[in-house]
Amino acid sequence: MRRGIAASALVASFALAATACGGSSDSGNGDKAGGPVTITWWDTSNATNEAPTYQALVKQFEAANKNIKVKYVNVPFDQAQNKFDTAAGASGAPDVLRSEVGWTPAFAKKGYFLPLDGTDALADQAKFQPNLIKQAQFQGKTYGVPLVTDTLALVYNKALFKKAGITDAPKTWDELKSDAAKIDSKDKVYGYWGSTQAYYAQTFLYGEGTDTVDATAKKITVDSAAAKKAYGTWLSTFSGQGLHKADTTADAYAHIQDAFVNGKVAAIIQGPWEITNIYKGSAFTDKSNLGIATVPAGSTGKAGAPTGGHNLSVYAGSDKAHQAAALKFVKFMTSAASQETIALKNSTLPTRSDAYTDKVKADPGIAGYQGVLSAARPRPALPEYSSLWNPLDIELPKIADGKESLDKGLGNAEVAITKLVPDFSK
Repeated sequence: MRRGIAASALVASFALAATACGGSSDSGNGDKAGGPVTITWWDTSNATNEAPTYQALVKQFEAANKNIKVKYVNVPFDQAQNKFDTAAGASGAPDVLRSEVGWTPAFAKKGYFLPLDGTDALADQAKFQPNLIKQAQFQGKTYGVPLVTDTLALVYNKALFKKAGITDAPKTWDELKSDAAKIDSKDKVYGYWGSTQAYYAQTFLYGEGTDTVDATAKKITVDSAAAKKAYGTWLSTFSGQGLHKADTTADAYAHIQDAFVNGKVAAIIQGPWEITNIYKGSAFTDKSNLGIATVPAGSTGKAGAPTGGHNLSVYAGSDKAHQAAALKFVKFMTSAASQETIALKNSTLPTRSDAYTDKVKADPGIAGYQGVLSAARPRPALPEYSSLWNPLDIELPKIADGKESLDKGLGNAEVAITKLVPDFSK
């Protein structure tokens, strides 16, 4: 992913654990009597487009807090979940983690995160969007402060739509397929290119009023009639005039993104983390050419997209001095001023109302995504929830490639999900 998708099942490495000060004495990093406390932060943002903004903020924090040093480590997003899990289990995790919202309840359940209720880090809790605070909670306690939020939207090339005589973004998947055919016949480019990743296919489930599981009823629903209908619609977006066939290669994400930003495809489903990259493309030198709309609705007439984003969480295994410094750092990084800076530099969405300043809302990408947030669906407080996409990331490409039937693939996913939530019924 890129954001919002569960980390890939890579073999965890201890390499980064050595960089964390965690609960150790770490005197080699300046934690001497009377000296500054050195905390370690694992940042999981894009190393090229986003990390420089966070590194600059770290320097601002250090300048304002002479008694605290921050050891900044950028960890690839798709490796961070497993690496932190390994490091925390060995009592060598970083003091602060930029935790994807789906990881937060899972690590809280394991006791790796410090409850933040009543701490200075959450002093401005009322300023944050309530549903984002809720996503940072587990069993009534809050284990993260929302740093950035996101959701998926239909992003489209306004010029290509206009040339095909299309004045409005499609509101249903049938409308999107019809528009794709018109664009293809007019410009010899693809109208739409879909993803085989489970996170992106989640929008189809919401459009049919279902999900991979019903967390409240503790029931697995990935192979239900509603889910089969949803994935059937998803499958239909890979064949037909103007619809690009499924790309199941390891570089599929990059292929889809590059085609869109360079005007080879008119519409894709994407999140705000790619806004800065979109603006760099040849098709969007004029930022106003970027259209952002709510994802198409399913047969229920309702549209929905997953809520993603990242929290800043504090390692429960750090000693008191490191925790105190970490809490101060988290408060600074999630302040209105810091979030405004992050939004302006990275074109990501703030999580607190007072960070949506006039300057921030002047960015058409941010304004566009802010407009579709009402369709964002919060994730259930189920520690295993994000991991439920892993079996689908295995099965959906096979289905899209025609290597197995929809029934077979969803049946396999149901079996795998049963192992992840063994107390759920089918």
